[in-house]
Amino acid sequence: MNNYETVFILNPVLSDVQIEETVKKFEDFLINRGAKMVAKENWGLKKLAYPIQHKKSGFYHLFEFTAEGEVVAPYELEFRRDERVMRFLTVKLDKHAVSWAERRRTKLKAKA
Repeated sequence: MNNYETVFILNPVLSDVQIEETVKKFEDFLINRGAKMVAKENWGLKKLAYPIQHKKSGFYHLFEFTAEGEVVAPYELEFRRDERVMRFLTVKLDKHAVSWAERRRTKLKAKA
């Protein structure tokens, strides 16, 4: 099992219900293929560094999960097929990135 992190940006014109449905869709996709969700974060509406599809902002979400390598290609294909997703990036985490992510999560919990 490998550790992965995915950040994706959703279209800013979506309603709260549509955002929840989209996030749930991708979470269920991973779980149904044997992935284990480590963390899930909603970063909210953020201004983009440059316009994407003539939009200047988007809803950011982060998934951190463990899965087999063959899960990533169909997972990214689902992102490409969904018109609500403006951009996405999936990265395989090494041991240093995993420990950094754990420290970041504990800091976020301490603040809350």
